[in-house]
Amino acid sequence: MSATGNSGPRPVWQQRFPKACDWEASVETGIVPDLLAAAVAARPNAPAIEFRERRTSYAELDAMVAQLAAGLIADGVKRGDRVALLLPNTLWHPIAFFAIARCGASVVHLSALDAPRELEHKLKATKPGRLITTNLPGFLPNARSLLEAGAVPRLLVGEDGRWGQGEAAPLAIPNQASVARLDDLMDAAPPASWPVVSPDDVMLLQFTGGTTGLPKAAMLSHGNLVSAVNIYRLWTDGEPLEPGAQKTICVLPLFHIYALTTLLLRHIRDGNEILLRQRFDVETLIADISVKRATLFSGVPTMWFALLNREGVETVDFSSLRSCVSGGAPLPFEVQTKLEGILGVRLNNGWGMTETAPAGSRVPGDAKPRPGLIGMPLPGITMKIVSLEPERDDFPPGEIGEIAIKGPNVFKGYLDDEVATQEAFHEGWFLTGDLGRMDEDGLFEIVDRRKNMIISSGYNVYPVAIESAIYEHPAVQEVVVIGVDDAYRGQAAKAFVKLKTGHAPFSLEELSVFLKDRLGRHEMPRALEFRESLPRSAAGKLLAKVLVAEEKQKQAASAATDSAA
Repeated sequence: MSATGNSGPRPVWQQRFPKACDWEASVETGIVPDLLAAAVAARPNAPAIEFRERRTSYAELDAMVAQLAAGLIADGVKRGDRVALLLPNTLWHPIAFFAIARCGASVVHLSALDAPRELEHKLKATKPGRLITTNLPGFLPNARSLLEAGAVPRLLVGEDGRWGQGEAAPLAIPNQASVARLDDLMDAAPPASWPVVSPDDVMLLQFTGGTTGLPKAAMLSHGNLVSAVNIYRLWTDGEPLEPGAQKTICVLPLFHIYALTTLLLRHIRDGNEILLRQRFDVETLIADISVKRATLFSGVPTMWFALLNREGVETVDFSSLRSCVSGGAPLPFEVQTKLEGILGVRLNNGWGMTETAPAGSRVPGDAKPRPGLIGMPLPGITMKIVSLEPERDDFPPGEIGEIAIKGPNVFKGYLDDEVATQEAFHEGWFLTGDLGRMDEDGLFEIVDRRKNMIISSGYNVYPVAIESAIYEHPAVQEVVVIGVDDAYRGQAAKAFVKLKTGHAPFSLEELSVFLKDRLGRHEMPRALEFRESLPRSAAGKLLAKVLVAEEKQKQAASAATDSAA
C-alpha cells in the first residue's frame, strides 16, 4: 500500500485537539483485495465472520473468495465489468464483494428495500452484466423479475442453506440457461493469472441522492475505499482499538456505504471478528454483548430506543464494550445520556456521505455536545465553509455556508453524469450540499441540507434547527420538518411527529408556546401532523423526501379537485 501525507500549516482543529489522533501519520491507500490479504497474512486461523453460530476463519474466507473469483472469471467476468449485488446481510455478501474486487470488476450495490421500479432504474443506469442474489423469498423473486424484464442478462444465485438454517425457508433455484448457482461457479479452476487492479479503478457504484436531484451512481475507487478504511483506523480519540482483539456487531445493511466501510472493510483490515446479523433483534444484540463479549456496536436510533426500552436493561453486563456509534438520525440528548450511563461508554457520532466513502468528521471526546455538531475532519481530510455564490469564497468561523471537503477518500464523480459531477466540485473541493458553520475551535456543525432549506417570507429557514428545538419537547420521540407551500409566506415549515409511548398529542398552538423561546417567528412550524412511524432509509435515516413527495401529491390532488369544481 502507498500513502498520502499532510502538508501546509496545521489546521485549527489539529491545534485545538492534538491528542485526537496522530495528525502526522500518512493515510495508506491501495486496492480492496489487499485489505483481506493483510488480515490473512497476519491471522489466517482467527475468526473473520460469525454468522448463524458458524465461525469462518480468515483463511477460509480468503479461499472462498478466490474460488468465487475464479468462477466469475470462468463465467466471463472481465476487468472493468460490473456485477450487481442484491443481498441481505449474509456471508455471500463479503465473499462476492471481495471476489468481484479480485476480478477487477465493479460492484453495483442494490438496496434490499428498493421497489422493483427503483431496482430497474438502477440496473438501467449501471448496466451490470450479472446480478448476484440469494434464494430467500424476499430476494429471488425480485431478481427473477428483473431477469425476465431484461434489466440484467444473467442471474447468479447463492444457496442460503450453505450457511445453516435461517428464519425463512429458501426457494428452489430455477434451472435455466441464464441462471447459475454460485456453488457451481466455485468449482472452476483458478485463472493462469489474476487481473491487475489499480487503486484508481472504480470498485463500487453506490447510489446516492447526490447534492441535488434523483439518485445517482457515485463512482468510488479502490483507493477511495482503502483510504477511508485507513482514515478511520487513524482516529484513536479515547478508544485505541487493538487490531485483532475486537468483535464488532454488524446488523446495519452491508449494501449501505456506512456498514460496508466502517464495519466490514475496516474490521477485515484489522483482522477482527465480525458478528454478522441478518436482522435486528434486541435480545440477540444483548446476547452478542453480554455473552459473546462484543466490543463494538454501531446502530441507528430505533435500535438504541429498543435497547433502552428493554425491561431489565440496567442489569445487563455491557462491560465488554469499547466503542459505540449512533447515526442516521438525531438522538435526543437525554436518551444519549441514559444510554451512556447504562453502556459505560460514550456514544460516538460524526458525519460522512456516500461520496466520501463515507469518512468525514468525528466529534472529539472533550467537545461539548450541541445540536448539529459533527466535529472535526478525520485525519487526512480537510473541510471548510464556502459561500453559496458561484465564486465559493471561504467563510470565516461562525458564518453559515456550504461544507466543502477534500481528501483521498472523496469519490471520482457520478457515473455518466458530467454535468452533475462538475457542479459537485469547485477547484478540487467537493461541495457537499450540507449547510453549516465552523466555530473558533475548528468544530463543524450542520444546519441543514441546502436542498432542504425553506425560504419563508424571504428568510432562510433550516429544518434541522427546527427539529432540534422540537426534540426538546418531552413527548417527542422523532420529528421531521419539511417546507410546504404557503400562500402568504411562499413556504412554511410543517412538522411530522412520532410521539413517545404513553404521551398524548398536542396542538400546534401548544407547540408554538413551547418553541417560543427556542425559535424565531419566521422559523415557527405552521402545520403539525402526528404519525405512528416516520419513513426511513435502509440505514435507518429519516427520509424527509418521502414526506415532501406525499405533500406534493396532496397538493396536486387538491388542485385537481378545485379545478373540477
